[in-house]
Amino acid sequence: MTMVMIVTGGKTRRLVRSKTAEVNSLSFSTPVKPTQSRESQILIGDSCARMWTSVAATFVGETITMRIGQTTIHYFHARGGSAGMMAMISVVLSAMPAVAQRPTSLDPTEALQDLPQPKVLERPAGAIARESVDEQSMRVLDHQLVACGTRLSISSWTDPKRGIGCASDKVVARLNEIARDSGGKLQVIVDKFEATAERTAGESAPLQNIYAILPGSDPKLAKTLFIVSGHMDSRPTKVMDAVSDAPGADDDASGTAVSVECARLLSKLEAGGQVSFRATILFAVVSGEEQGLLGSTHLVEWTKQQGYTVGGMLDDDIVGADSAPGGPHRVRLFSGNGDIDDCDSPSRELARAIEAIDGQAAIRMVFRLDRYGRGGDHAPFYKAGLPAVRFTEPLEDYTHQHQTPRTENGVEYGDLEKYLDFRFMGDVVRDNAEALRQLALAPAPPANVKLGGAVTPDAKVSWLAENDPERAGFEILWRETTEARWKVLEFTPNAGEIVLKGVSTDNHFFAVRAVGKNGARSIATPTGIK
Repeated sequence: MTMVMIVTGGKTRRLVRSKTAEVNSLSFSTPVKPTQSRESQILIGDSCARMWTSVAATFVGETITMRIGQTTIHYFHARGGSAGMMAMISVVLSAMPAVAQRPTSLDPTEALQDLPQPKVLERPAGAIARESVDEQSMRVLDHQLVACGTRLSISSWTDPKRGIGCASDKVVARLNEIARDSGGKLQVIVDKFEATAERTAGESAPLQNIYAILPGSDPKLAKTLFIVSGHMDSRPTKVMDAVSDAPGADDDASGTAVSVECARLLSKLEAGGQVSFRATILFAVVSGEEQGLLGSTHLVEWTKQQGYTVGGMLDDDIVGADSAPGGPHRVRLFSGNGDIDDCDSPSRELARAIEAIDGQAAIRMVFRLDRYGRGGDHAPFYKAGLPAVRFTEPLEDYTHQHQTPRTENGVEYGDLEKYLDFRFMGDVVRDNAEALRQLALAPAPPANVKLGGAVTPDAKVSWLAENDPERAGFEILWRETTEARWKVLEFTPNAGEIVLKGVSTDNHFFAVRAVGKNGARSIATPTGIK
């Protein structure tokens, strides 16, 4: 939860409170009258970090000046009067000095200097190379989907040239090609079902999801499922309009192309004998997203019916453009907090794992479930308590998504192919595929992870795990309560309990993750109360 406040005249007023961990563009009003210069402060705080960052600001007339680091930025008020002032503020947090809390000499020393340097295994060899991504095949599939005219889920499922059925045919055909090239490793399934929702006019509507499954080889992990998904349906301005064009080149033919290309990359590795995935990977292309997340809601139930445990769900939705100046930029990765006070939901741990695999230069973690007031196919998984995240391009253009193609007042609307950036889309493929590769190679996460030692000088972390000859051991993780990322505190080869002498239970959060002999890490499991 981000809050933005202004401090002026010795008084503090909360201006914005929103479920976002980063501030990009905010509009707020303040009772400061634009009649004289007034020194003020803008305060930006994150509930997960439990802290405020202060940015000095000066109001002069209708101008607010903010100093961020060594850069002075001026903003001009857009509207308002004597009762208040409206200003548009763009705060680029990457330009601000680091503000995360660090242990200092002002804090008591904990007995960490006595701990040996933890054993840290290298990540798995054979990382997916960016040049192995086939941008041309993604371009072809995206074009084929756009050529279907509209892909609204309540359009025709039987017309081979126009409608959602046209799109389904193209996706199935491409996945079948990939399956043949995999030597039968990849299995393609068309899952037909019906759903009723407000956006189906309250009537039962036929729908289809398409799954390409790469079965896991480990008997104990084959029922653990890692999913990457895009939705093949699109929509015009009016969500019940099945007649108007809805090209949906970015939303979400791009995510569909990402899921399908991940299927090609990873099944090719398996077919070539370069890797044997321990867990099962499912490459999904769903329908019904624009009608109320119908396809993904059904997919949650389908996984249960098939006896799978979802190890992680990666939703790719609107991942085809990077139009903001100064690119290339990082892809955004959204993850919800959950209902706990330490921001350590399964989805948040999946996001941290993906960032650790792909690197901070590729992934911009955003600590919120989704964009403000928006939703996506990861949400049904998240609400079911399963680890699920959303990949989305750096900065959306709202004249593109959910717009019937047209030109009004010189502005062109529509989600068109010409706005796509296949270089960026290829980067997103690589980020998804490498995360899936490492997660599907990893041991099972530890279970029943507990933190003991309350009201004692020593933290005690305990956990359970089944025997696994491919596991090297476990990493004990910790972080300051204001930090976003885990650090490795200790490595131990066996499950059980570890006593952290002189380490307070009060000042840190703790977690445990399993490490394979191949260097692949499971998603971290945070400690519960013992």
